[in-house]
Amino acid sequence: MAIEAIGYQMHGDGFLLRLGHWMRRRRDIIQIVQWTMVVLYLLMLVVPAVLPLPGNTAHILDNITLFAQFIFWGLWWPFVLVSAVLLGRFWCGIFCPEGTLTEFASRHGRHRAIPKWIRWRGWPVVAFMMTTIYGQLISVYQYPKATLLLLGGSTVAAVVIGFLYGREKRVWCRYLCPVSGVFHLLAKLAPLHYRVDSVQWLKGGQRQEKFNCAPLVAVRVMKGGADCHMCGRCSGYRDAVALCGRSPNREIVALGAELGSMWEQRLLIYGVIGVAMGAFHWNASPWFVAIKQHLASFLLSHDLLWPLTSPGAWWMLTDYPAQSDVFNWLDGAMIVSYILTTAILLGATIEGLLRGAAKILRRQDPGQRIFLHLGQSLVPIGACGLFLGLSGLTVTMLRAEHVYLAWVPVLRMLLLDGACIWSAMMAWRIAGQHAGAWPRLLAMLPVAMALGAIATGWVCLYVIW
Repeated sequence: MAIEAIGYQMHGDGFLLRLGHWMRRRRDIIQIVQWTMVVLYLLMLVVPAVLPLPGNTAHILDNITLFAQFIFWGLWWPFVLVSAVLLGRFWCGIFCPEGTLTEFASRHGRHRAIPKWIRWRGWPVVAFMMTTIYGQLISVYQYPKATLLLLGGSTVAAVVIGFLYGREKRVWCRYLCPVSGVFHLLAKLAPLHYRVDSVQWLKGGQRQEKFNCAPLVAVRVMKGGADCHMCGRCSGYRDAVALCGRSPNREIVALGAELGSMWEQRLLIYGVIGVAMGAFHWNASPWFVAIKQHLASFLLSHDLLWPLTSPGAWWMLTDYPAQSDVFNWLDGAMIVSYILTTAILLGATIEGLLRGAAKILRRQDPGQRIFLHLGQSLVPIGACGLFLGLSGLTVTMLRAEHVYLAWVPVLRMLLLDGACIWSAMMAWRIAGQHAGAWPRLLAMLPVAMALGAIATGWVCLYVIW
């Protein structure tokens, strides 16, 4: 069969090829898994929010609130990101509760056409930045009510969008999900993807019942795996689609110049790298403390007391007096300012260095095209930074349980070094596509400086501070 021909990247007995076909055939099992995840997700989201906050003697295994906190922020988020790098958007297609719910709502909803405002390509950037900053203001990692508000609000929005637009589609996931853009970037590194043979597709091959691509991917012309949810529904269609292995560098190095976009670049540089670093930094930064103390002294000396008061609403700023955890207006303003300043300064520095490298490499190609291609080489270091930051809560909670973690600092530095090397190697290969030996070598200097700036931020957080 022709489907065997497109499995040339397979190894051994074609396990991946058969796995993809099995996922297509056994939608019943996948749906059981999906709805089980929905039930567990809702239980862990709602139950802790209506229970009293845990006391000082509570532990992960004997307190549902701490257990849910550990599952959501200690395991779920950091390791879902890891799964995107290793397996593509398998989480989105199989396990994500919001994806299941929005598709279900779309099946039974109004089936309206998707309006232009939803299709705006800037939503992944705006949504990621807003939810990240708002989550810091209400301490989403620490308190179940904040978790319910942020994640629950996202889930309700997903259901509403699904009910209004599309027919059995995941319109929310495609255009509006706050982390869809992040998964899009990380999935570029996955060694698994559904490879599409467009020529074989047009020939027809073994005709089967049409499939529903819920995330609205144009499968026939799909070249990368960034948008694919890895659900398996299209596997084997017309003998032209198969789950295959590939080089983790292929989508960025070979296809990055064709598939890259400016909004994607902004999300990577200013969001995944800049905003994320600011969000994880502020709580430990001596600069944040020094500036805040200086401003507080200034306000007191001028009898301006209202910025030092709390709004008294936990959904605006963290407000838990019993836990001695209350943010005032100055705290809120400082957090937003610190995160945005970090994002702008670090992002502008990286963009300037990458544009400088692109100018060095420019021959006949437009500099913008080279800049977009070269910028994608930062995906590994961006992914590593997100994992380091999110896994910080994992480490904190496990240390509170007296788990031995002396090896963590070494592992962090190894991961950071490995990500820098991976990004540098991809940048080197990309540069080789646009210029000769000497311009290529010279262009690596600003790339190395950009990587150094990112790495320095994480070294400050986990080594210096």
